[in-house]
Amino acid sequence: MSAPDGSPVGAERSIGQLFASATTELSALVHDEIALAKAQLKQDVKRGATSGGAFTGAGAVLVFSLPMLNFALAYGIRTWSDWNLAICFLLSFAANVLVAAVLALIGVTFAKKAKKSQGPQKVAASMKETAGVLQKAKPHPRPEPPAIEDRAPAAIEAVARSSS
Repeated sequence: MSAPDGSPVGAERSIGQLFASATTELSALVHDEIALAKAQLKQDVKRGATSGGAFTGAGAVLVFSLPMLNFALAYGIRTWSDWNLAICFLLSFAANVLVAAVLALIGVTFAKKAKKSQGPQKVAASMKETAGVLQKAKPHPRPEPPAIEDRAPAAIEAVARSSS
């Protein structure tokens, strides 16, 4: 097994390696959250388009079919039942209104689903939470290494002892 940066698990890693690993993981997290938001937004747009299409279909059925279908249906009812022609035209109109109402109901159902979806809002809240956690995280103070001037006499003395 190995860590994401390729070093063996359990091995001591330097601060630089840990920081690089954290940066890589954070970048991947942000990219994944953006991809999730795009996918959820695409689904919401698709539902909205379906809703709009259903409403358009309902309107088209009501507008374009009324004259032709009313005449055909009214005369068909008249031939079949021998009722008054005015009642036959009213029944024909009622059938067209029923078809338009069913299509409008389908449109309302899809519109409610698209409106209820909170996908992008959830992703935005998650990203804000991640940013909040990262802003609060502060590195522990590290002691500064001794200056080169402080180490120089000891280093010269150690070299002198090893030479003799």
